[in-house]
Amino acid sequence: MAYYWFKAFHLIGIVVWFAGLFYLVRLFVYHAEADQEPEPAKTILKKQYELMEKRLYNIITTPGMVVTVAMAIGLISTEPEILKSGWLHIKLTFVALLLLYHFYCGRVMKKLAQGESQWSGQQFRALNEAPTILLVVIVLLAVFKGNLPLDATTWLIVALVIAMAASIQLYAKKRRRDQELLTEQQKAASAQN
Repeated sequence: MAYYWFKAFHLIGIVVWFAGLFYLVRLFVYHAEADQEPEPAKTILKKQYELMEKRLYNIITTPGMVVTVAMAIGLISTEPEILKSGWLHIKLTFVALLLLYHFYCGRVMKKLAQGESQWSGQQFRALNEAPTILLVVIVLLAVFKGNLPLDATTWLIVALVIAMAASIQLYAKKRRRDQELLTEQQKAASAQN
């Protein structure tokens, strides 16, 4: 019975952790792009994003990570023989990368608060793809274990994930271009008046 409790809370922890990671880096995007705003909006936005980032990281994302890791340890304690499985070692390697990503985000958050981050909104958008890739790999390893199918269906799913990520990037680029055009039109209209 303990296995099911550990598994349930492990899954809940994963959902909370990833929700936090996805939103945290989206806040980094907005935080970085606030530099393009005129004062006083720039200062107000940066302070608001800093507050939101700290709360999200400390109250949601990090506790989600702690629950995920603690429940994973609980799961392994109920079935210690699983540690002999090769797929688990690969999965744990990707989880270790995810942990590094988590703590790197904490470091980026501090740099943004100190005004020391040189990253652009576009670079943060690219950084936001990392947990998606890690999530897909970790879930596939957990579900299929050592029997990951490499048939046409699998490659179709991989292609769909890549297409989805590419479309998100293209949409972001279009939105930026539209915003630049709008800004230019507003400047032209102001110059005519």
